Amino acid sequence: MLLIVDDDLAIRTSLILLLKKEGFEVRGVGSPDETFDILKSVTPELILLDLNFSIETSGKEGMQLLQQIKKRYPAIPVILITGWGTIDLAVRGMKEGAIDFITKPWQNDHVLQSVRTILNLSQTLPLSGSRKKLEQQYHFQNIVGQDPKLLEILETVGRVASTDAAVLITGESGTGKELIAEAIHMNSKRKSRPFVKVNLGGISSTLFESELFGHVRGAFTDAKTDRVGRFEMAHKGSIFLDEIGELDLSSQVKLLRVLQERTFEPLGSSKSRTVDVRVICATNRNLEEMVAQGTFREDLYYRINLITVKLPALRERPDDIPLLSEFFVNNLKIIYQRPNLRLSPAAMKWLKTLQLQGNIRQLKNLVERTVLLSSSETLDIADLQRNLSGGAQPSAQKNLPEVGAITLEEMEYQMIAKAMQFHQNKVSKVARSLGITRFALYRRLEKYGISYESEDA
Repeated sequence: MLLIVDDDLAIRTSLILLLKKEGFEVRGVGSPDETFDILKSVTPELILLDLNFSIETSGKEGMQLLQQIKKRYPAIPVILITGWGTIDLAVRGMKEGAIDFITKPWQNDHVLQSVRTILNLSQTLPLSGSRKKLEQQYHFQNIVGQDPKLLEILETVGRVASTDAAVLITGESGTGKELIAEAIHMNSKRKSRPFVKVNLGGISSTLFESELFGHVRGAFTDAKTDRVGRFEMAHKGSIFLDEIGELDLSSQVKLLRVLQERTFEPLGSSKSRTVDVRVICATNRNLEEMVAQGTFREDLYYRINLITVKLPALRERPDDIPLLSEFFVNNLKIIYQRPNLRLSPAAMKWLKTLQLQGNIRQLKNLVERTVLLSSSETLDIADLQRNLSGGAQPSAQKNLPEVGAITLEEMEYQMIAKAMQFHQNKVSKVARSLGITRFALYRRLEKYGISYESEDA
């Protein structure tokens, strides 16, 4: 059962008729007292609550009612209804525990979409438990790994994909945010429709409207023909807004409007167009900090993160590094027609020790560079090491690498390998030259898979 709370009989009746037509059981009330009378005997699956009661236009009474509902019945999801001019009220309501908000005048499709999404997300389903079971339910062919953290993420992705929930994907650069966005689209009801990718970090503020919403002929000097924007291209499908943390504040306002109202106007046109899109955003920045600093709009933040998926860094799931490396090598076998190409066991072990600040992207680039520059069919540690961080060993000069170009662990490996070569694998001499004990050196040699002789006189 769904519960509508609104003191305006016309609005209440309109929502009840809309939802009943779609097969929902619905009840409506017009005051806080009636609300709690209902809640004493029935637990609704969802409450739609209008914040602005006619006797109190500030939203104070509606906010107090929300607080009381969440205090007494915290498990019941609440969708807020408010006017466009009072979105700040909805943001306050989200902080108080509401799960979503709808602005008036609403679009019926948007209301139904939001209701179905929240009801789907509120269902508790058993975890699949293994990668094999996940593959039987969903399509994750391009996502490699078996780490428990990754499997938990894929479980979440599979569940939310069937809804139209806005998803925010966070994580360091190179962790695979675009692949996750594609997986959400390919496991959704929109999979046969367009999946449009937009790198917001590569669009200047002056081109933002034209790129996302399109323009009409004559809208500006070089606008010689009409142009379709990315949102219109994604109609009935999904739009992936990458690097959303790079948007300036003026562009954030324009984006919020289209996400909120599902309408936009092409640059130079006065005619509004309606769009039906699933919005998936991604960023490697901390949006909560940006909200606190005033560089990212709080209302936009709450609009895009109904579901947040945080991807772990590759160093947090090191056991997936060999699987990813093998996946890349198998692809390169076909591309470069080298069927016998493989990574040695020692190379696999060594790759797991790298911090790989660039994550999966850095690993892929390292493997591909090594394949391109090595004539050997079996790639060993030395082959990989030569192509690490720019493709060359450190020179004999004492110039330090640029900050961020190499990790401390990578630098340690390179220094030990170079010292072993210089001292012809004499462990005692290498240890002395590096200022560490032989025992400490042995541990590092084992760690990095560097061969050595037991006699080190």
